[in-house]
Amino acid sequence: MPRRRTSSSSSSTAPRNRTPQPVRVQRRTVGDVLRALLAFAALLVLLAGVPAALVLFIGWPLPHGVPSLDWLRSEITVSTFLNILTVVVWLAWAQFTACVLVEVKAALSGVGVPGRVPGAGPSQLLARQLVAALLLVGATAAGLTPGLSQLGHSVEGGQKPAVAAARQTPGLFAQQQERAADGAAAVAAQASVAAAHADAAHRHGDTKYYRIQPPEGRHHDSLWEIAQRHLGDGRRYKEIYALNKDRVQPDGSRLSEASLIRPGWIMEMPGDARGGDLVEAPGATAGVPAEVQRQIADYAGSGDRARDGADAHAPGGTDTAPAPVPAQRPAADAGAGHPAAGATATGSADSFGLPEALLGAPLLAAGLLGALGRRRRQALWQSAIGAVGGRRGTEPPTPTGDAADAQDALLVGADPEGVRLLDLSLRGLAARLAADSRSLPTVYAAWLTGGDLHLQLAQPAGKPPAPWRLGQDQTFWTLARADAERLDDVDTAAPYPGLVSLGTLDDSRLLLNLEAVPGIVSLSGREADRAAFFASVAAELATNGWSDRMTITLVGFGEDLTPLAPSRLRHLDSVDDLVETMEAETRQRRGALGAAGHDSVLTGRTGPARHTRWAPHLVLLAAQPSAADAVTLAELASDASRLGIGYLVGTETGELPGASWEMEVTPEGRLLAPLLGLELDAQLLPAAQRRAVVELFVEADPERDPQGPAPAPPFLVDVSEQGRPAVYARLVGPYEIIGLDGPDGDRSALLHEALALLLLHREGVHPRVLCAALWPRGVTDDVRDALLDRLREWLGTDPDGTPRLSADPTGRLVLAESVVSDLDVLRSLYHEATQGRGVDSRVVRGRLLTDALVLVRGPLLADRPEGRYRWLTHEIIDARLPLLVADIGLALSAFHLEKERAEKAIEALDAALNSAPDDERLWHELLRATHATGDGERLRTLAAGLVARGGARGVPPRTEALLDELLPTWRGGATAAG
Repeated sequence: MPRRRTSSSSSSTAPRNRTPQPVRVQRRTVGDVLRALLAFAALLVLLAGVPAALVLFIGWPLPHGVPSLDWLRSEITVSTFLNILTVVVWLAWAQFTACVLVEVKAALSGVGVPGRVPGAGPSQLLARQLVAALLLVGATAAGLTPGLSQLGHSVEGGQKPAVAAARQTPGLFAQQQERAADGAAAVAAQASVAAAHADAAHRHGDTKYYRIQPPEGRHHDSLWEIAQRHLGDGRRYKEIYALNKDRVQPDGSRLSEASLIRPGWIMEMPGDARGGDLVEAPGATAGVPAEVQRQIADYAGSGDRARDGADAHAPGGTDTAPAPVPAQRPAADAGAGHPAAGATATGSADSFGLPEALLGAPLLAAGLLGALGRRRRQALWQSAIGAVGGRRGTEPPTPTGDAADAQDALLVGADPEGVRLLDLSLRGLAARLAADSRSLPTVYAAWLTGGDLHLQLAQPAGKPPAPWRLGQDQTFWTLARADAERLDDVDTAAPYPGLVSLGTLDDSRLLLNLEAVPGIVSLSGREADRAAFFASVAAELATNGWSDRMTITLVGFGEDLTPLAPSRLRHLDSVDDLVETMEAETRQRRGALGAAGHDSVLTGRTGPARHTRWAPHLVLLAAQPSAADAVTLAELASDASRLGIGYLVGTETGELPGASWEMEVTPEGRLLAPLLGLELDAQLLPAAQRRAVVELFVEADPERDPQGPAPAPPFLVDVSEQGRPAVYARLVGPYEIIGLDGPDGDRSALLHEALALLLLHREGVHPRVLCAALWPRGVTDDVRDALLDRLREWLGTDPDGTPRLSADPTGRLVLAESVVSDLDVLRSLYHEATQGRGVDSRVVRGRLLTDALVLVRGPLLADRPEGRYRWLTHEIIDARLPLLVADIGLALSAFHLEKERAEKAIEALDAALNSAPDDERLWHELLRATHATGDGERLRTLAAGLVARGGARGVPPRTEALLDELLPTWRGGATAAG
């Protein structure tokens, strides 16, 4: 409907009628009054008392005429000293007075960040606190708090938009709240309304209609806001949606799950809707143009038919399943050919007992999985170079119980390709903008929808660089997945490392740029629900793949999370410690930005400078701070977005002084942000899953005490003549299977890949892990079951009728002992030589080690086809196999050197170096064995080869020290060779 006009305005741009909402007014306490009186007295003394005392007791401190040269040579008397001191006091008083004037102006106007008086850090802070205390109880302060009824809407007369905040704080935080309103509008104003099928609500009274209004500035209509304004509760949007879903609109389009609500559309409203924008049942309504009345009449005629169709899906016209609340997000491109991030590997809703929280968090799972792999590789290499306390071996401990389930859930839920494309897209954008001498825009949020990336900007920033394009309006920059896949790696800093997943809406995932929010983000809800949300945010920030350096400070929770990323996560014991830390860092960052000439961290993070000090610092405070601490944190956060600092603070009551954006996590796992127009399925990491994930990292900690025997392989083979397997697969080198006929040619590659995965995990493979590995973009149950049936049929049974592929009590797929790989034999031979029969028999040890080294024919699965076996990127076998081969070569070399067979030792080391050329231990032993031959020329040749191999990096320090010992003249030879 057309907007209501006042008698004094006939412009079509007049604001639409809004239903006013009450503003909560905080009552002033006796303590507030006393603080105000003390502040007034302090200001009176400092502003009037100090100059009066100086004039009365000291007088004019400066000379009355131009001083001569003799004056400079005269003796400094007590009077001269007092005059100098008086001048200093006058200057300090003038500076403090300027601070008070600046703070009073900012507080009374409510506009703009208070100007900074040069060199007046402590003085301005004192002035700010005194002015705030004085205005807190005054009539002026009450008038400084804008009403929530004006949230995010433009007003007439060119006035600034109303300040938006969940709880408004007078004066001091006016600019912060205004910027928060802009941020809320940027996240909430442009979007498609997405929702599932809903109940047809019980209506009473006359039918009413609402016509979607054109946007005013950056404000767009949304179903949530319409329900809030005319039904009194934004969550009743589902009633409006159910009444209008799939009905033909005046422009010929329909309201559906993936479409926008557009200006000019008609919405039928429940009968109890109220407000000046509504039109009663179609007819000659005063003030409504005839064309609009005709459109409403036509639309009303489609209502019964649409509702009849909807009722046909609900037996007896009864209630159907409730729909989720709509959120504001970018419209997905029609026909998007990529599944949403986080699509499960099977089409079944059955999780097979795996933690759903990790299955449904693809970016979090990918980060955790990558960090866990790096941690395990680090532990292996640290063990390889001889960690204090003994060797741990090349076999990391096999997870069991909840830890095993958590690892399987990470393998199934992870979307490493999505993380790679996100990182590639963001760095590519930064590089292109830098090449065009353009600054990075402020990004409040990112949506991953249908494989495409949508960045939501705080304000329009012009045309994006190709292949980016404008989205649905000037504040959306969009990159299609197909374009992202064609991007090349670039050497630039991560531009938006503070992006973190909040949750999902249908096929879209929302990431909030926590460091860009203008002020504090508060989170309310039950303690356990808040803890699960905080843990998810902390874990993803600590391990994500689209950031470089980062500091994450945890307060009130998360001491157990530090093993995930000890270099990023920091735990503080109290809010007092946090306040002290952040005050110091805020001062340091402000000074550093000023000295560098940057207006924000975005201009210093990328480009030629790329200062590491612009890495984000994100504060996650789970415990609700006191009112005084909340005000202090809000004051620190008022400039935090410019400094690269973000604050997420928990609250038990839902009210946090100074909070800019409010969120709530419900017991049902929903994340509500009404001011942003959002309701999502929250991304959570509940306590049980958090403990299981932490256990995985603790077990892989390279600093963990390695004492005790090295863990045995998960599967040991009978290496005697009687232990011949029925099926033998060669994996170390080209893939070959002995003992089975080739499977169906069309499915041979898939079956071989499935068997390889099972052979590399003799402890068992969860069915969903197998499916996620073979079909990372998803598969239906019937295809999965058909593959398992073919695999069982191909492997067959043992002579006693036992199937060679079965399920253990936990449901994991395991191979029979009669199915063996050369990797199993390799591990078993080395274990038998070093911890079994070879310990007591030198002859047996030498034979077992020689047999083991003969099995090494090259890298793992050397001839694997292009595009397959991508799941190997999640494994650490690529690190374990070279270490195992190196250990075998070193053991066999030592075996031969005991009998002074240097040539045999060199032969064993050369064979091991073919598969583990980067293992420095092998080169060291090769140098010692070559030195043992007494052939100086051969040793010099080897040394020259090592120098050439080091290239520009040079020879490693330990190798250099060994060369100094064995061949003191090697440096001259290297110089001559160079």
